[in-house]
Amino acid sequence: MTWTWVQSICVTKGAIGPGSMVDVPTFRGVALGTSGEAARIDFVYQGRSRGERALASGQVRRQLGLKLRAADGCNLAYVMWRLDPRPQVEVSVKVNPGARTHAECGARGYTKLKPASYDGAPDLVIRKRYALSAQITGDGLSAWIDGRLVWQGSLPYEARSLSGPSGLRSDNIAYSIVAFGAPVGGAPGEVPKCVVDGED
Repeated sequence: MTWTWVQSICVTKGAIGPGSMVDVPTFRGVALGTSGEAARIDFVYQGRSRGERALASGQVRRQLGLKLRAADGCNLAYVMWRLDPRPQVEVSVKVNPGARTHAECGARGYTKLKPASYDGAPDLVIRKRYALSAQITGDGLSAWIDGRLVWQGSLPYEARSLSGPSGLRSDNIAYSIVAFGAPVGGAPGEVPKCVVDGED
Protein backbone atom coordinates (compact mmCIF):
# COMPACT_ATOMS: atom_id res chain seq x y z
CA MET A 1 0.00 0.00 0.00
CA THR A 2 1.31 3.44 -0.98
CA TRP A 3 0.08 6.03 1.52
CA THR A 4 -0.65 9.61 0.50
CA TRP A 5 -0.26 11.68 3.63
CA VAL A 6 -3.24 13.99 4.03
CA GLN A 7 -2.52 17.62 4.85
CA SER A 8 -5.96 18.52 6.17
CA ILE A 9 -8.98 16.77 7.64
CA CYS A 10 -12.57 17.95 7.36
CA VAL A 11 -13.69 18.01 10.99
CA THR A 12 -17.39 17.16 11.22
CA LYS A 13 -17.50 17.13 15.03
CA GLY A 14 -15.00 18.23 17.68
CA ALA A 15 -11.76 20.07 16.97
CA ILE A 16 -8.06 19.63 16.28
CA GLY A 17 -6.00 21.90 18.51
CA PRO A 18 -2.44 23.25 18.34
CA GLY A 19 0.17 20.62 17.60
CA SER A 20 -2.50 18.48 15.88
CA MET A 21 -3.83 17.59 19.33
CA VAL A 22 -7.30 16.09 19.78
CA ASP A 23 -8.48 16.57 23.36
CA VAL A 24 -12.27 16.55 23.07
CA PRO A 25 -14.59 13.71 24.13
CA THR A 26 -16.09 13.37 20.64
CA PHE A 27 -14.11 13.74 17.42
CA ARG A 28 -15.20 12.91 13.87
CA GLY A 29 -13.52 13.82 10.59
CA VAL A 30 -12.96 12.74 6.99
CA ALA A 31 -10.14 13.22 4.49
CA LEU A 32 -11.85 14.65 1.42
CA GLY A 33 -10.65 13.38 -1.93
CA THR A 34 -9.64 9.94 -0.64
CA SER A 35 -11.04 6.66 -1.95
CA GLY A 36 -12.21 5.25 1.38
CA GLU A 37 -10.69 1.83 0.68
CA ALA A 38 -7.83 2.19 3.17
CA ALA A 39 -6.52 4.51 5.88
CA ARG A 40 -3.72 4.84 8.39
CA ILE A 41 -3.23 7.06 11.42
CA ASP A 42 0.06 7.56 13.25
CA PHE A 43 -0.58 9.10 16.65
CA VAL A 44 0.80 9.65 20.14
CA TYR A 45 -1.60 8.68 22.92
CA GLN A 46 -2.02 11.30 25.66
CA GLY A 47 -4.57 9.69 28.00
CA ARG A 48 -8.17 10.63 28.68
CA SER A 49 -9.75 13.61 26.99
CA ARG A 50 -10.90 16.70 28.81
CA GLY A 51 -14.46 15.87 29.67
CA GLU A 52 -16.37 12.69 28.97
CA ARG A 53 -19.37 11.98 26.77
CA ALA A 54 -21.58 8.93 26.37
CA LEU A 55 -22.54 7.63 22.93
CA ALA A 56 -26.11 7.78 21.68
CA SER A 57 -26.48 4.22 22.98
CA GLY A 58 -25.70 5.47 26.50
CA GLN A 59 -22.34 3.67 26.66
CA VAL A 60 -19.15 5.50 27.61
CA ARG A 61 -16.23 4.21 25.57
CA ARG A 62 -12.59 5.12 25.17
CA GLN A 63 -11.63 4.39 21.58
CA LEU A 64 -9.92 5.61 18.45
CA GLY A 65 -10.38 4.32 14.94
CA LEU A 66 -10.64 4.65 11.19
CA LYS A 67 -13.62 5.32 8.97
CA LEU A 68 -13.75 3.64 5.55
CA ARG A 69 -16.19 4.27 2.69
CA ALA A 70 -17.65 7.04 4.83
CA ALA A 71 -20.50 8.30 2.67
CA ASP A 72 -21.86 10.12 5.73
CA GLY A 73 -22.48 9.51 9.43
CA CYS A 74 -25.13 6.86 8.64
CA ASN A 75 -23.37 4.71 6.04
CA LEU A 76 -19.76 3.62 6.53
CA ALA A 77 -17.38 1.04 7.98
CA TYR A 78 -15.50 1.48 11.26
CA VAL A 79 -12.23 -0.10 12.44
CA MET A 80 -12.03 0.81 16.13
CA TRP A 81 -9.27 0.29 18.70
CA ARG A 82 -11.33 0.08 21.88
CA LEU A 83 -9.88 0.30 25.39
CA ASP A 84 -12.99 -0.63 27.39
CA PRO A 85 -13.65 -3.06 28.95
CA ARG A 86 -10.33 -4.41 27.57
CA PRO A 87 -8.12 -3.45 24.62
CA GLN A 88 -9.47 -4.90 21.37
CA VAL A 89 -9.99 -4.11 17.70
CA GLU A 90 -13.60 -4.18 16.55
CA VAL A 91 -14.90 -3.78 13.01
CA SER A 92 -18.47 -2.77 12.26
CA VAL A 93 -20.53 -1.59 9.32
CA LYS A 94 -23.26 1.00 9.67
CA VAL A 95 -25.87 0.95 6.91
CA ASN A 96 -29.01 3.08 6.83
CA PRO A 97 -30.39 3.35 3.28
CA GLY A 98 -31.97 6.73 2.63
CA ALA A 99 -30.52 8.33 5.79
CA ARG A 100 -27.56 10.70 5.78
CA THR A 101 -27.47 12.69 9.02
CA HIS A 102 -27.25 11.67 12.66
CA ALA A 103 -30.71 13.12 13.22
CA GLU A 104 -32.06 10.64 10.65
CA CYS A 105 -30.27 7.44 11.76
CA GLY A 106 -28.94 7.94 15.31
CA ALA A 107 -27.25 4.75 16.55
CA ARG A 108 -29.25 2.46 14.24
CA GLY A 109 -27.88 0.24 11.49
CA TYR A 110 -24.72 -1.14 13.13
CA THR A 111 -23.52 -4.68 12.40
CA LYS A 112 -20.50 -5.90 14.37
CA LEU A 113 -18.35 -8.19 12.23
CA LYS A 114 -16.81 -11.44 13.39
CA PRO A 115 -13.19 -11.88 12.30
CA ALA A 116 -11.86 -14.95 10.49
CA SER A 117 -8.59 -14.35 12.34
CA TYR A 118 -7.80 -12.09 15.28
CA ASP A 119 -4.51 -11.49 17.10
CA GLY A 120 -5.46 -9.10 19.92
CA ALA A 121 -4.63 -5.47 20.64
CA PRO A 122 -2.29 -3.91 23.21
CA ASP A 123 -3.31 -1.29 25.74
CA LEU A 124 -2.37 2.28 24.92
CA VAL A 125 0.55 3.73 26.87
CA ILE A 126 0.66 7.48 27.49
CA ARG A 127 3.19 9.37 25.33
CA LYS A 128 3.86 6.33 23.13
CA ARG A 129 3.48 6.48 19.35
CA TYR A 130 1.28 3.97 17.49
CA ALA A 131 0.06 3.27 13.96
CA LEU A 132 -3.38 1.86 13.13
CA SER A 133 -4.15 0.97 9.52
CA ALA A 134 -6.88 -0.83 7.61
CA GLN A 135 -7.57 -1.83 4.03
CA ILE A 136 -10.53 -3.20 2.09
CA THR A 137 -9.71 -5.65 -0.71
CA GLY A 138 -12.75 -6.99 -2.54
CA ASP A 139 -15.14 -8.14 0.18
CA GLY A 140 -12.37 -8.57 2.74
CA LEU A 141 -11.02 -6.19 5.36
CA SER A 142 -7.68 -6.33 7.19
CA ALA A 143 -6.39 -4.17 10.05
CA TRP A 144 -2.89 -3.70 11.45
CA ILE A 145 -1.38 -2.18 14.60
CA ASP A 146 2.23 -1.06 14.16
CA GLY A 147 2.49 -3.25 11.07
CA ARG A 148 1.17 -6.39 12.78
CA LEU A 149 -1.97 -7.96 11.29
CA VAL A 150 -4.54 -8.03 14.10
CA TRP A 151 -7.93 -8.42 12.38
CA GLN A 152 -8.98 -10.08 9.15
CA GLY A 153 -12.47 -10.89 7.98
CA SER A 154 -15.22 -10.43 5.41
CA LEU A 155 -17.57 -7.52 4.89
CA PRO A 156 -21.31 -8.13 4.53
CA TYR A 157 -22.95 -7.78 1.12
CA GLU A 158 -24.44 -4.42 2.17
CA ALA A 159 -20.95 -2.92 2.37
CA ARG A 160 -20.67 -3.07 -1.41
CA SER A 161 -23.11 -0.16 -1.63
CA LEU A 162 -20.96 2.07 0.58
CA SER A 163 -18.87 4.74 -1.11
CA GLY A 164 -17.06 7.67 0.47
CA PRO A 165 -13.74 8.93 1.83
CA SER A 166 -11.56 7.67 4.66
CA GLY A 167 -11.67 9.34 8.04
CA LEU A 168 -11.09 9.34 11.79
CA ARG A 169 -13.18 8.84 14.88
CA SER A 170 -12.36 8.99 18.60
CA ASP A 171 -14.24 9.01 21.88
CA ASN A 172 -13.03 10.13 25.31
CA ILE A 173 -9.28 9.96 24.63
CA ALA A 174 -6.60 12.57 23.94
CA TYR A 175 -3.90 12.12 21.31
CA SER A 176 -1.75 14.05 18.87
CA ILE A 177 -2.01 13.19 15.19
CA VAL A 178 1.45 12.59 13.74
CA ALA A 179 0.15 11.74 10.26
CA PHE A 180 -2.96 10.49 8.51
CA GLY A 181 -2.75 8.67 5.20
CA ALA A 182 -5.20 7.29 2.66
CA PRO A 183 -5.28 6.51 -1.07
CA VAL A 184 -6.42 9.37 -3.27
CA GLY A 185 -9.72 8.78 -5.04
CA GLY A 186 -13.37 9.74 -5.27
CA ALA A 187 -16.09 9.78 -7.86
CA PRO A 188 -15.16 11.29 -11.27
CA GLY A 189 -16.02 14.96 -11.36
CA GLU A 190 -16.82 14.99 -7.66
CA VAL A 191 -16.24 18.28 -5.83
CA PRO A 192 -15.65 17.33 -2.17
CA LYS A 193 -17.36 19.49 0.42
CA CYS A 194 -16.76 19.68 4.14
CA VAL A 195 -20.16 19.28 5.79
CA VAL A 196 -20.60 19.44 9.56
CA ASP A 197 -23.14 16.76 10.46
CA GLY A 198 -22.99 16.47 14.25
CA GLU A 199 -22.63 12.69 13.89
CA ASP A 200 -22.48 10.70 17.11
